[in-house]
Amino acid sequence: MERGDRPWGYFLVLHEDARYKVKQFVVNPGSRLSLQRHRHRAEHWQVVRGEAVVTRGKEIVRLLPGGSIDIPLGALHRVECVGKENLVIIEVQMGEYLGEDDIERFEDDYGRAATAPGATDSKMK
Repeated sequence: MERGDRPWGYFLVLHEDARYKVKQFVVNPGSRLSLQRHRHRAEHWQVVRGEAVVTRGKEIVRLLPGGSIDIPLGALHRVECVGKENLVIIEVQMGEYLGEDDIERFEDDYGRAATAPGATDSKMK
């Protein structure tokens, strides 16, 4: 099982096949992923533990365990763990290309945002 450690927590690739990938990602309390978008994939997030605040475009959505949200192809998005325990999300990626380099960062708490608008960054979420 592939694991990727990140400043906000980590992810595990649970399954991968043609045109879809299933991941679990764990976000530490008080941490959040980059404000980002993908050019080649859409995502579906299912919260299984913790409390999330999701930014999708101009929307702000609070999700608890059992809650889910779709992230359309090209939509700006981010998730933040706002509870006292780790946030655990099951993510299903769907698209023609599912590589980790399909991330454009616009804001990032860890200094990983691209220096030029629209530039692509090869680090995961």
